[in-house]
Amino acid sequence: MLKIILIGANYKTAPVELREKLSFSSEDSIAALELLKQDKDIKESIIFSTCNRTEILYIPETGDQVDKIIEFISFHKKIDVSEFKSALYIHRGDEAILHLFRVASSLDSMVVGEPQILGQIKQAYRTAVANKASGVLLNRLMHKTFNIAKKVRKETGIGDNAVSISYAAIELAKKIFSDLSQKNVMLLGAGEMAELAVEHLLSNNVKQIIVANRTFKNAVDLAGKFKGQAVKFEEREDVLKDVDIIISSTGSKEYVLTQNQVRKAMKKRHHNTLFFIDIAVPRDIDPKINTISNAYVYDIDDLKNIVESNIEQRGKETIKAERYIEEAVVKFLKWLESLAIVPTIKALNDKMSSIVDIECKKTLSNLNHLSKEDIEAIRRMTRAIATRTIHDPILFLRNTGDHRDDSLYLNVTRQLFNIDLPE
Repeated sequence: MLKIILIGANYKTAPVELREKLSFSSEDSIAALELLKQDKDIKESIIFSTCNRTEILYIPETGDQVDKIIEFISFHKKIDVSEFKSALYIHRGDEAILHLFRVASSLDSMVVGEPQILGQIKQAYRTAVANKASGVLLNRLMHKTFNIAKKVRKETGIGDNAVSISYAAIELAKKIFSDLSQKNVMLLGAGEMAELAVEHLLSNNVKQIIVANRTFKNAVDLAGKFKGQAVKFEEREDVLKDVDIIISSTGSKEYVLTQNQVRKAMKKRHHNTLFFIDIAVPRDIDPKINTISNAYVYDIDDLKNIVESNIEQRGKETIKAERYIEEAVVKFLKWLESLAIVPTIKALNDKMSSIVDIECKKTLSNLNHLSKEDIEAIRRMTRAIATRTIHDPILFLRNTGDHRDDSLYLNVTRQLFNIDLPE
């Protein structure tokens, strides 16, 4: 059977410092694929590289070429083999296919069910195709990969529920307001959590984002990233009358918004709903605000409970996803085995034809009295006998079954008829 090999390192096996060293940019990938394409020992290759993993998927011409690929990584990334070899995993055959299907379906991600990885893999494949590094086998494998990832996404709930704090916060906001496109948001604080929340908000097309931060420059920088508006931190109480959602993640040791401040703001906004998401520790938002009509406060513990519940639910969906993936691996292996059957059948036909021709020629050389028509009739008969003799074995090889090991029968056939095929 043709060999499929995957070598890589990911967030489970390598710290971020090492992953950064092993990472391939778009330009790196193109240059690396060009080198692999020129290597007579490598038939096809694709390189996947994200912040959480770097993997090389390839088909060797002979052997497995694992050492060559490891040396290639070392050369291309200018890093000594001893620095990264222990972080590598090497998957061959069905293990490589299974790993690829799991990665694309986001079962191997840091956050199971996240949708970005499939897009990243598709881009890596497009790069390989554009640079003529992939061929018939990897093209087929990648299309099957995309199909199974789509099926997992569509037929399981693996990506349905929020499993990050910032994402859970926005999902809560959607439950309260249903449509966020006409809502204004104020961020209190300009840290990483706030930035993640903004990305989720933008995907829901919120109307406006206002950023308030003690260091005004940081507020301006974050607002600039998302075409929002920066205000001074001291203006936060005045802004309450114009916003619907407040996401707070400052480093304050005291509440940055109190019950009295919000009560005053609610009068100015005619008691329209106001939703607070407090992802700060210690808390930024006075929990007593919950006692005000149409004001809702959720803190990080509330969000963690939602996330934990969703992670548990996602775990159940993962079991179903794994079943779909294992079925897809079996089907792809069947296709691979069918590729191995074709050269065996051809070799069997060629061998029988050769035997018949040699023996027929030897016999006919002593039968000079026969006419041309008689000689041709004998040749047709001997070829027909050979064809009929191997008809049933060939039929058996072609009709692969669901519960049999076809590679076993191929090996037996090759041994019985002494057929040598190249690796």
